[in-house]
Amino acid sequence: MNLKHSKVVFTLVFTFLLFLTLLSHAQTTGKISGKVYDASTKEPLIGANVIIQGTMKGAATDLEGKFFIINVPPGVYTLRIQMMGYETVRYENLRVSVNRTTEVNIPMKQTVIQGKEIVVQAEKVTMKKDQTSSVRNVSAEQMGILPVENVGNVISMQAGVVNGHFRGGRSSEVSYLIDGIEVTEAFGGEGRTVDLEPEAIQDLEVITGTFNAEYGKAMSGIVNAVTKEGGNQFHGSISLSLANYFTPHKDVFIGLDDWELDRNQDYKLQLNGPIFTDKLTFFTNYRSQYNKNYLNGIRRFNVDDYSYFLADDPALWYSDHNGDSSYVSMDRDRDISFIGKITFKPLDVFKTSFMYTYNKDNWHSYDHTYKYNPDGMASSHRETKMYTLSLNHMLSAKLFYELKLSYIDNYNGWYVFEDPLDPGYVHDAYHNSEGPGFYTGGQEKGHSRQWMKDYSGKFDISWQINNHHLLKSGFVYIKHDLENRWSEIKNKFEGDELEGEFYFDYEKNKIVYPYYEPVIYPDMSTYSDIYRVKPYEFSTYLQDKMEFDEMVINVGIRYDYFNPNTVYPSQRRNPANQLTFDDPEKMSTYVKADPKVQISPRFGLSYQLGKTALLHFSYGHFFQMPPMYAIYRNHSFLVAPNDYTTTMGNAQINAQKTVQYEIGLWQELMDGMGLEVALFYRDIYDLLSTSIISTFNQIEYGLYSNKDYGNAKGLEIKYDFVMGNFSAYMNYTLQYTRGNADYPTQTFDRAGNSMDPVNRMIPMTWDQRHTLNITVGYNTKNYGVTLTGYYNSGSPFTWSPIPENTLSRINLYPNNSWRPSRYNVDLNSHYDWNLYKGLKLRFSLKVYNLFDRLNEEWVNSQTGRAYTAIIRPTDIASHRSDFNEYIDRVHNPSMFSAPRIVKFGVDLLF
Repeated sequence: MNLKHSKVVFTLVFTFLLFLTLLSHAQTTGKISGKVYDASTKEPLIGANVIIQGTMKGAATDLEGKFFIINVPPGVYTLRIQMMGYETVRYENLRVSVNRTTEVNIPMKQTVIQGKEIVVQAEKVTMKKDQTSSVRNVSAEQMGILPVENVGNVISMQAGVVNGHFRGGRSSEVSYLIDGIEVTEAFGGEGRTVDLEPEAIQDLEVITGTFNAEYGKAMSGIVNAVTKEGGNQFHGSISLSLANYFTPHKDVFIGLDDWELDRNQDYKLQLNGPIFTDKLTFFTNYRSQYNKNYLNGIRRFNVDDYSYFLADDPALWYSDHNGDSSYVSMDRDRDISFIGKITFKPLDVFKTSFMYTYNKDNWHSYDHTYKYNPDGMASSHRETKMYTLSLNHMLSAKLFYELKLSYIDNYNGWYVFEDPLDPGYVHDAYHNSEGPGFYTGGQEKGHSRQWMKDYSGKFDISWQINNHHLLKSGFVYIKHDLENRWSEIKNKFEGDELEGEFYFDYEKNKIVYPYYEPVIYPDMSTYSDIYRVKPYEFSTYLQDKMEFDEMVINVGIRYDYFNPNTVYPSQRRNPANQLTFDDPEKMSTYVKADPKVQISPRFGLSYQLGKTALLHFSYGHFFQMPPMYAIYRNHSFLVAPNDYTTTMGNAQINAQKTVQYEIGLWQELMDGMGLEVALFYRDIYDLLSTSIISTFNQIEYGLYSNKDYGNAKGLEIKYDFVMGNFSAYMNYTLQYTRGNADYPTQTFDRAGNSMDPVNRMIPMTWDQRHTLNITVGYNTKNYGVTLTGYYNSGSPFTWSPIPENTLSRINLYPNNSWRPSRYNVDLNSHYDWNLYKGLKLRFSLKVYNLFDRLNEEWVNSQTGRAYTAIIRPTDIASHRSDFNEYIDRVHNPSMFSAPRIVKFGVDLLF
């Protein structure tokens, strides 16, 4: 073959491979397929027209009477089927879910009367023929009747989700998407940077099983939320809800007042409709919340009050207590969320949309030691803006593409004051808890600010080659821009003889430490971690979804590339060259980190067993890079002078890996009733851990690495029953989760506490054996009530007996006992009062923890119960205070879940 021919062949092969790479499923739409046949003869009808009513989407049946309609947004539709000589069929209430095929079989009767039409209602519970793994699609209508406050509550109700963990994995093993765009919080690895309200979501896809090759960067689960769009009619709502806690346990939850009806406030506004009918529409949703919640402190002390209780003689004790003794909410939060979406459809085959979301949150986390000095606590802050531009173009009835461009600007902070040099910071001498066990002044001095900007581009095409093959492939590119600023606020006079000087202010009647000025040190210090990095990543996959009469097969392979775009020290025993040697091998140079590449095969199969049962099996390899803190922490590579006080990021760290198997059976028990059972097993390799490194001067520190292992196995049961206005759902999970470490630094922490490493598999803290929730509802057009009951059998904790000597704790294994079980019931009800055409008032009542259960969220390590402890005479003797008793340390209200809360709302709907 000559050079010219070689170039031609190379060009053709390259073009073909590139085309395959660009083929993909949009992850935000579904598909309708089915068969139309003669009701009497059962023969397929050729050329029948199938139209989605109210749209231009449709298809004609082929020689086998089959049809398919791709690129259908999630929602409820009516199909209109017409053919000369047959009655027109209107197939109503057909639900389409994201990434799923909705299959219908439509018999048609012959007629001589033109225009005659029959109406068929879609089944409420239908066979999930293309489900090759455990997937749950929750529609907007289903979320609307549930007693939930946010999307996280909906996710936690699904089978396989236990204590916020998907199938036994760590909480950082889940990928979150909005309209197919990743919004996972990449630095810490847990949660999402963008939050949507349930009212803004059209369809929520929760995958707890093995997922197809189109999904990546996760080992345990996928959550994909598809947002709503405006329509050709104006609709909207204005909502006001107020809530308060009604409980007899006011001795536990101090400061709650039955008459404070607006303790929690919730305001919502939604508006959507046309700008130009059929061409340009909009959708907006806004929510503002101010919640005082249920955990109060008492402002007995101000931050600049000083106390001294170390003397044996109480007459020598001293305490400033200049607070106003008012109750202060210590777990309060303020939250704002907004989504605005404009959709432009100039042609029936082309659609583009622009979406903007905004989240701003400020919240406090209860710390019992600040009960009498609540103003000394730092709070968390988040502000996120997301901009998305999407284009969707149908090239033919079999082929469409979608382009998505997005920009996410995310800010996170944790501090008392945003300015680390704020004059409101006070001398550390006030930060004292010795004696009473509670801080009688002072402040938290950690100060963290972090900015993460993500730029992403995603191009997708779906090609339905024929009735049997949907070929997918795709790629996404993400560039991160991370700036991290963590510092410990220090005193300018630290180490100076003036630092400890004080005087007594007779006018204010208090002790004053005048020599204090807040400062922060630069990055080349163990008191700061300041850096900016710009990693980037790329992913692509190829997948074929093969759909036959009795079987569906998903086969795919995925490629992931991650470049940390930073350097690492060549000599881990002297990473920052704090030690000087003549031997160059003992000195660090800074080497460019290697990019990380993973290839993941995926396989799934579902097989129809008769007309009412479906068997599925799936297998896959799943890779996920550790959170970015494990790559970049301690960017200066400095090691503190003390053992076990430094942890360092590792730019050479590898991806974590899961190999997962699943087999499941779905069975229709009767009309409207379905039962699904799934068995799964997971091996989790190369989990994030911390290796212990000893420097050349024998200082031991921790380096993030891939050492930990875990596995999980379990059984999931899902039950659905819908009959008229009545519905019932059940999700049950039986799970066993084992590993050698609960969290990445557990082995390192044990070594620092002179404890032996864990040399066997132990249960994880989220290894809850039985997790069950049941939802029962009766909902009509104008009123409804739904109850959800939860049962959790209790998860492990580390029982620690009172030590007779320090050696008794060396071989104490973690998670060696079990907390008590928990259960509660939530209620959601509403009544609609029609005022005028299309205008109505909705009165809603939600009650969480209906029976006011004191569920124990965590327990005392000595007793295994909340609010209790083994108190010895030495404990009483060591407690020195003029304002509380020792039992005050034990009585921590955050050990219990929230008491009964009643929320009443009024909505104006139009």
